[in-house]
This record gives sequence, structure tokens and C-alpha cells, in this order.
Amino acid sequence: MIKAKNIYKSYNALKVLKGVDITISESEIISIVGASGAGKTTLLQILGTLDVPDHKPDTELIINDQPVTILKDKELARFRNKHIGFIFQFHQLLPEFTALENVCIPAFINNTPKSEAEKRAIELLDYLGLKERIHHKPNSMSGGEQQRVAVARALINQPKIIFADEPSGNLDSESAEQLHNLFFKLRDKFKQTFVIVTHNQELAEMADRKLTMVDGKII
Repeated sequence: MIKAKNIYKSYNALKVLKGVDITISESEIISIVGASGAGKTTLLQILGTLDVPDHKPDTELIINDQPVTILKDKELARFRNKHIGFIFQFHQLLPEFTALENVCIPAFINNTPKSEAEKRAIELLDYLGLKERIHHKPNSMSGGEQQRVAVARALINQPKIIFADEPSGNLDSESAEQLHNLFFKLRDKFKQTFVIVTHNQELAEMADRKLTMVDGKII
């Protein structure tokens, strides 16, 4: 599903990634752990095509059989919208929109008809236990509810891969546990691949594989 080879990333003189190799299989849940500054989020952003690796002759990034480093900006945006979903620590919901409207946004970007997008969004919100919150705006929902709306938004286009950056870092322990269990239910139901950066050791240990980053490398 994901093959990354010889991934480097520098910001001026600061070397953040120092030759990362990683292969992730379909429907696998991977956790990435490490101290702050180890390069976890930078790696996640590159794997998720939000950032690009340094140009090296033998650098390679293939996602769902597509070499993504050769794609132009518009092609990459279309690929990302169709194949990749994102869940962030801070849910990034738009406060002026309802749960339903927030979830539908990626589908609208993908030119999905409004009726079809709303039907799938309602199904997802119902599955995630938010049937009664569909028309509520974020400020009238709890942190756990907001994060589940963000999960529904990540799933709306039926992506092959979900990238999550500290997804439970802003939640209380009960909501965090519910979210962690949800990832595995979603994997079993939708067969998606999850790549999760986390400081939560419980979540990290639940994953199929736990990868540890130290000083810009996976050890």
C-alpha cells in the first residue's frame, strides 16, 4: 500500500529526516512513536503528500501503486483527495458549518453530487454514534464528538489510507479509548490502512506494528 525509500527532509541547515525506509501493507495499522523533534510528523506529512521529500536520486514514494513524487500539483491534490484521509489532533472543523456540512466538504471537492455526499455523510455519522448531532455546529459538541466528526470527514471519500497525527492528544482518557477502539473497528469494516503518530503508549501498543523514530530515522 505504501512504499517509501530513502526519504530525507531538511529545512535549511536543519536535517529532520535522514534516510527513512518504510513499507506498509494494505489494512495494516501502524503506530509511529518517538520523542518530540524525532521527525514523526514530518514523515507523516510526506507520506500523506502534504509535504515533499528532499530530491535524492534514489528517493521513492509509492502509494497504492502510484509513484506520487512525479505528480504535478493538481494531479497530486486529486490523488490526495481520492485516496487519503487525515485526522489531526485538533479536529480542524469549520466552526460556521454543521457536522453534516463539515463531513461533506471533501466529497464536494471530489465533485460528488450533493445528495450522494449527504447520504454517505449521514450514514457515517450514524455509524459513529452521531445521528442526533448531524445538524449541530462544532461549538455545541464535546471534544470526543468533534473528533468523531473529523473521522467521518476523513472517511467520506472512502480513502485507502488514513493518516492520523496525535488523534487523541486533545481528548480525555475515556474519549481517547473510544477513538482508539474505533480505528480498529473501521479497519475491520472498511479495510483501510492507518498510519498513526502518537505519544499515547496504549494506542501505540494496540497497533499491528509500532515503529520508533530517533533523530530522523526509524530504528
